[in-house]
Amino acid sequence: MKKYNSKINKIRSFALSLVFIGFVVMYGAIFFKNNPILVLIFISLGLICIIGSTVVYLWIGLLSTKAVQVVCPGCGKWTKVLGRVDICMYCNETLTLDPTLEGKEFDQAYNKR
Repeated sequence: MKKYNSKINKIRSFALSLVFIGFVVMYGAIFFKNNPILVLIFISLGLICIIGSTVVYLWIGLLSTKAVQVVCPGCGKWTKVLGRVDICMYCNETLTLDPTLEGKEFDQAYNKR
């Protein structure tokens, strides 16, 4: 069975990967130091990735403040729920705010309209 993560953690992981991708692309400019145009392109692409990660971090921060906080029945810790179903950030317990979905197997398709 596929291991699921909470939506907030998935988006944060994506933003973190954008930072590292940006740095790797910028370091790629070292191999083209004799061609200033390519260096400029690599540095610009890396900077765009890092700015993109900043935008994603700001977006998930705003989204996180609007998320519903619930106490996880599995571990007893406070966690945030985005959408109809989500996973606890700590113990991967299935969480839902929809009474018609209680007791059902976790499926991310429940969040689609």
